[in-house]
Amino acid sequence: MELSSPQKEMYAKDRFTAMQAQRLAQEIAFGPIVFQVARLMVKFGIFQMLGDEKEGLTMEEVAQRAGISLYGAKVLLESSLTTGTVTMRDDHFHLAKAGWFLLNDEMARVNMDFNHDVNYLGLFRLEEAILNGKPEGLKVFGEWPTIYEGLSQLPPQVQKSWFGFDHFYSDNSFSQALEIVFSRQPKTLLDVGGNTGRWAMRCVGFDAQVHVTIMDLPQQLAMMREQTKGLEGADRIHGHGCNLLDPSVPFPTGFNAIWMSQFLDCFSEEEVTSILSRAAAAMNHDSRLYIMETFWDRQRFETASYCMAQISLYFTALANGNSKMYYSGDMARCVADAGLAIECIHDGLGLGHSIMQCKLK
Repeated sequence: MELSSPQKEMYAKDRFTAMQAQRLAQEIAFGPIVFQVARLMVKFGIFQMLGDEKEGLTMEEVAQRAGISLYGAKVLLESSLTTGTVTMRDDHFHLAKAGWFLLNDEMARVNMDFNHDVNYLGLFRLEEAILNGKPEGLKVFGEWPTIYEGLSQLPPQVQKSWFGFDHFYSDNSFSQALEIVFSRQPKTLLDVGGNTGRWAMRCVGFDAQVHVTIMDLPQQLAMMREQTKGLEGADRIHGHGCNLLDPSVPFPTGFNAIWMSQFLDCFSEEEVTSILSRAAAAMNHDSRLYIMETFWDRQRFETASYCMAQISLYFTALANGNSKMYYSGDMARCVADAGLAIECIHDGLGLGHSIMQCKLK
């Protein structure tokens, strides 16, 4: 595994002093508690009120304004104080930098909602998921082989946080991605795993001639049709229902471009190679395949690499039990094994996406 900067330098040595390492070990041990306290500090508006009051607030004032008991305010504020999300001077509490980011950084808020609503209960069964190679944590919501079959049946708040997470990361990259894909002026585009049709809608809005076919599970196509119903350009969006995990299912032919956005991270390496091989079989030498992923090793900032590596465990415990946020070298190997060649890689899109632009060997 060959890493690039800044990850290569940072991960090559122990980053912490003995005291810092001891502290980190305890933060990990109490991680679930720290997470829930921070979530409630946001939900109850305590971070916000502390940020709004330059002089700070007493414990009693926090309790009164948040509408909770003095006891509740005490345990939340004391935990937050020792965590470092708030500070205290002269019995008045103030918002610290970490608390400010939890309150104002949209990525932190999206990640927090996703981890609370989608992952929190299911991660209790992470051990079973790793041992069995199945998403054992998904059982907290229902009996499906993967989360994708049950997505349309998840509780409304869980769906909201799942789609909020998915769309937050992808939507921030779409404008740049459109320029890359449509630089070759495709007239037909196959959107593999197109979900609710957000990318397809961006495509038909970007180019008035293009026709987009979404290849996905039938239940996902039903959600897509509901989401795009009546929108301008929706008549140029078509559906191709299938189970992509079935290795006997071929790809439809005749497309200038094949698009896979945040899709292949939903599958194991063996499944990825199978999907790409079938895509290759449907391509000609003028068509191109675009893989957009947040590869953890190609992030500009190490914090992003940290986030990507942790998100992998969602796939392990809840999504399917065998996929992850990929190391780009592993994806490149799958591309080559499928009979494709990487023509170029576009990095730095949106919040950390890369696009592998592939062609037939």
